[in-house]
Amino acid sequence: MFGFSVFLGTNMSDETSQYIKTMSQNGFTGIFTSMHIPEDDSSKYKERITALGTLAKENNLSLMVDISTKGLSTLGFDLEKDISSIKLLGITGLRMDYGISMSVIAKASHEITIGLNASTLSDKDVRELKDNHAKFENMEFWHNYYPREETGLEKNDFIKKNEWLKVLGGKVVAFVPGDNVLRGPLFNGLPTLEEHRNSHPLAASLDLIHNCFVDEVYVGDEQIKSETINQFKTYADEKIIQLHTHILSEDYSNLLEGVHTNRMDAARDVVRSQEARFKEIPHIKQINTTKRKQGSITLDNHLYGRYQGELQIAKHDLVADPRVNVMGQICEQDMELIKWIVAGQSYEFIREEK
Repeated sequence: MFGFSVFLGTNMSDETSQYIKTMSQNGFTGIFTSMHIPEDDSSKYKERITALGTLAKENNLSLMVDISTKGLSTLGFDLEKDISSIKLLGITGLRMDYGISMSVIAKASHEITIGLNASTLSDKDVRELKDNHAKFENMEFWHNYYPREETGLEKNDFIKKNEWLKVLGGKVVAFVPGDNVLRGPLFNGLPTLEEHRNSHPLAASLDLIHNCFVDEVYVGDEQIKSETINQFKTYADEKIIQLHTHILSEDYSNLLEGVHTNRMDAARDVVRSQEARFKEIPHIKQINTTKRKQGSITLDNHLYGRYQGELQIAKHDLVADPRVNVMGQICEQDMELIKWIVAGQSYEFIREEK
């Protein structure tokens, strides 16, 4: 479901090797890299792609390489003759770009996974691939990422394109930005959709998967934070959304612990924990009955009668209520994740110290 990017601008360092190992251990299944980035020293590509391919194999990761005819010649390979040699490097897929004919792509699709440029693929291209007996079950549709601000794709057009691609069969793949080491020279994130440029990587991923007909999501930038890696792993393994949280009061904080689930009859204004009122509820006094900002974690006090002990997250700003204690606050970087706690979605609070 999730992959990440490793670029070839520098040699494979111990840090990069450890990052690849960490990502593999945390449920990421594939690496993306590119062999036609202008800033890179292309004379180093053969050495670096060999090292990256070895790391991919050691960590049981697929490796999709964005390549052009120039990139292939840099490696010393002929796409019509050397597919087996390419695969020996640990490369499991080739995203075809710039100057490679549809007839050559169709032939290669019988020997290796082919990534087509999803954003630019046309009806004419598809007809030509079919005329050349392409093996569509070995094809994936990979969108671009967009380093320059204001050039990412518009969401509605993106969805329409993906609906068309799904009819053809094959996986649709797109990118989200990172939140730690961003790719130069612009350092503005590498999303497919412009609206995701400054988004939380997991929140953007969930949007692509749930709303945009995307099957696999890759982090476009060079690194994500360790806590974000944990959030991806927990979602991939357990379908639980982790929310980093500041606790405002130790009173009754044990009621916030563990995994919660948003009720199936999801409310408009708040996320309601279906587990909360089934816990052993003490007499809850009034504390911190302040305005409920978006992301406030609240606990109904004794003034709410039989609702005492109900646990909620405010989806947007709400007025103060003397019956409702504000117990904690979702950290700013995770606020986007609240909207993905839909009916039946599980979540847990990860305590952060201020």
